Amino acid sequence: MNDQSPTRLWLMRAAFFVLALVILFFHLLPLETTPRRWAGPDVLLAFACAWCLRRPEYVPSVILALAFLLADLLLQRPPGLWAMLALAGCENLKSRGRPLRDASFAVEWMTVAVVICAITFVYRLVLIVALVPVPRLSLTLSELGMTVLVYPVIVGLTHWVMGVRKAAPGDLDALGQRV
Repeated sequence: MNDQSPTRLWLMRAAFFVLALVILFFHLLPLETTPRRWAGPDVLLAFACAWCLRRPEYVPSVILALAFLLADLLLQRPPGLWAMLALAGCENLKSRGRPLRDASFAVEWMTVAVVICAITFVYRLVLIVALVPVPRLSLTLSELGMTVLVYPVIVGLTHWVMGVRKAAPGDLDALGQRV
């Protein structure tokens, strides 16, 4: 199967949603019963950012919205708030995909870091304005830092294990249009 095949396109879309379900499954496993002083990375957001920058056609907005909304519901966050912000951030990254295609990985990493920081701080600000109890700032910052630090590992996984590579300047999508 080549990258132009509609079958590959739909398989990769389904693969992303299955990946989101697997991430949520492992996130919900009761591995620790005591509260931690630090929070792990938001792996779902990091994978979504990586796939949005590398192959935006593999993660349409509907699949992203469903995955993040399901995460909101299962992780007992305010329904739709994180999903809306993450979707907006991913769509922002999709729109920057073509200019970042020729840039170095450091520029891509910093762009993703800025988007993740914006999502996190707007989320926290909305929770504060809505008078919803917010997690400690140290937990939010540790999740933010871990997500940014784990991004290169996730990019490596998506590139070498899952085969989601950046589009070359002359590549065509499933409809025969330039990527």
